[in-house]
Amino acid sequence: MKVVYSHDGGPFLVWTLVVQLVLCGSGVYATNGTKNCKLLTESASERAVLNRLEPLAHKNFTAVTNNGTESYTYVFQLCGDAGGIQGAGVVQFETKKMKAKVIGMYNATQAIGGSDWVILFYGNGESYHDHCSKEMRKAMIMISCNRGTSSDQMKVALEVRQRAQDCFYLFELDSSAVCPPLESHLSTGSIILIIGFCLLSVYLLGGFLYQRLIVGAKGMEQFPNYAFWLEVGNMTADGCDFVCRSGNREEAPAYRGVATEPLEEEPEERDDYLLPM
Repeated sequence: MKVVYSHDGGPFLVWTLVVQLVLCGSGVYATNGTKNCKLLTESASERAVLNRLEPLAHKNFTAVTNNGTESYTYVFQLCGDAGGIQGAGVVQFETKKMKAKVIGMYNATQAIGGSDWVILFYGNGESYHDHCSKEMRKAMIMISCNRGTSSDQMKVALEVRQRAQDCFYLFELDSSAVCPPLESHLSTGSIILIIGFCLLSVYLLGGFLYQRLIVGAKGMEQFPNYAFWLEVGNMTADGCDFVCRSGNREEAPAYRGVATEPLEEEPEERDDYLLPM
């Protein structure tokens, strides 16, 4: 940021915010991600919450608000120099007066989180002039899970400055970075079926190509191992016919020991020898 004075003595600021946003997005200001944040009280739990936000590092998030005739632009960066101001985590830019205020510093960070949300606190901002007992400003960034968002969007929820103390700025940010990992709902049987279907598809497709292109088979012969599967089908049909179907079968004899072969006819008796000569 650079201060320039005009020839008539009126000061104005030449902002390089847009350039700085591009540079930060391209990684020029990239450092160590969330490790740059200094916790007020170093603890493993808070550091773990910060590590969940690593995908948001080195990015600037902006939000614009209008209060009557006044317009403000807020810039937030996770553990990085927001708006190019060294040490600033959240910065407020007043459009008309071309003035910047540091809302919170990332060297005074606190972090708490749940299963699908994280609240980030930046303290040690610029002191209020007429509000909140002239205490230092503080920013709270509520980061919520939203898997459907294509880009992380930030908005200003509210500014609490009518108290005697503990005033703060509250920002909301929807992001998929804090979403818990999706659990697989496939059972073991489903996985086995999927694997089997894939193997069967590879077998059929590969066998078909081999039979057609290498062997030169035509028609049904292109089916892999056609003779084998044809034999399997015939044997299956025979087994089904034997077990399930009933047909005309030879009746069993009424008594055991009686032959089923037809009895031979006895030769016809002739009485020729009884006739008188």
